[in-house]
Amino acid sequence: MSDTARWLLPEGMEDLLPEQAEKIEFLRRSLLKMYQRWGYRFVMTPLVEHLESLQVGTGNDIGKHTFKLIDEMSGRLLGVRADITPQVSRIDAHRLKHEGPSRLCYAGHVLLTRPRELGGSRNPVQIGAELYGHSGKESDIEILELMLSSLDKAGLKDISLDLGHVGVFRALIRQYAIGNEREAELFDALQRKAKPEIEDLLDGEEAKNAFVALVSLNGDETVIDEARSILSSAAQGKDNTEVDGALMALMQIVSGLKYRYPDVCLHIDLAELRGYQYHTGAVFSAYVPGYWQAVAQGGRYDDVGKVFGRARPATGFSLDLRAICNILPAFTNDETGIFAPAVNDSSLEKKIHELREAGECVIRELPSQASTAQQMGCNRVLVKRDSQWLIEVLESE
Repeated sequence: MSDTARWLLPEGMEDLLPEQAEKIEFLRRSLLKMYQRWGYRFVMTPLVEHLESLQVGTGNDIGKHTFKLIDEMSGRLLGVRADITPQVSRIDAHRLKHEGPSRLCYAGHVLLTRPRELGGSRNPVQIGAELYGHSGKESDIEILELMLSSLDKAGLKDISLDLGHVGVFRALIRQYAIGNEREAELFDALQRKAKPEIEDLLDGEEAKNAFVALVSLNGDETVIDEARSILSSAAQGKDNTEVDGALMALMQIVSGLKYRYPDVCLHIDLAELRGYQYHTGAVFSAYVPGYWQAVAQGGRYDDVGKVFGRARPATGFSLDLRAICNILPAFTNDETGIFAPAVNDSSLEKKIHELREAGECVIRELPSQASTAQQMGCNRVLVKRDSQWLIEVLESE
């Protein structure tokens, strides 16, 4: 590589310059502080660990996004985390071993072999919260409320929430005794909303009516009652208890969320099966106008800790701070510095120490430096008057 090209980064990798880095860090601290006020305790996980641990309960998609390498100490295959959620699940199941509800939050970089969307970053900054040990609708509602509060805290406006429940599709698969291979084909066709393909994959009018109906069952919360009626009629005497139970659970989540977050813009979509391989209940994604990717997403994934020795119900969400900060307007840092002249004076040293301890930013002048105080980000300067160091406001350049 030529010397002139050494500054180039791999595709999808970017430096974070001061303005962007400060914006991301400010938001990271603000959100973690909010999570901790809700009772979520902060955990930090390693960037690299055994590959099989990183891919627990996350389906096939995460495997495609995970960088792999050989551990020279053990010879085992390692992975660079592409998602922090499995790591937090391991902590809850194996390290904490709480019997009651456990609330955990996290923040950190993840690394992807390829971006999740065209032109996206391969090094997102993921932050999220997980609630373990409770299987009721109340924990789903709490996580949804916390996710929406996170987006509000970030300053995003006009948030719309897409809400589905993978339990409806799973129950229909069992109700009509669909095999594994046909299930995968149906799942793929349903994601593309390909009604003719769905009909071709199924035998019997009842099954065709039920699965084709899922394509069109989207809209406001009245869709849930409509789905109960349509899917009950399609069952034609079959036991519809499991399907109805999933729809009732979704209805209760909607009702509880609207009680706590009455102005939320809700969109129900029963064909929304994101993360179907590992989600077990409600799934949700949040969107804002002008940005086609979800800005936050999550769902219920019960028993994910089983492989770590303890099955626990779980629900949670995550978001990418880098992506959110790209949507937000330019960051304005209201904090300005105090310029300290390059002189040897013990009373000046004491004054600088006192100001920094009080939370002020004090920047020392360096001998022969070319930059002015204002160019260094300072709007004030320390000046010695009558043997005392005082702060004076600088006039604009």
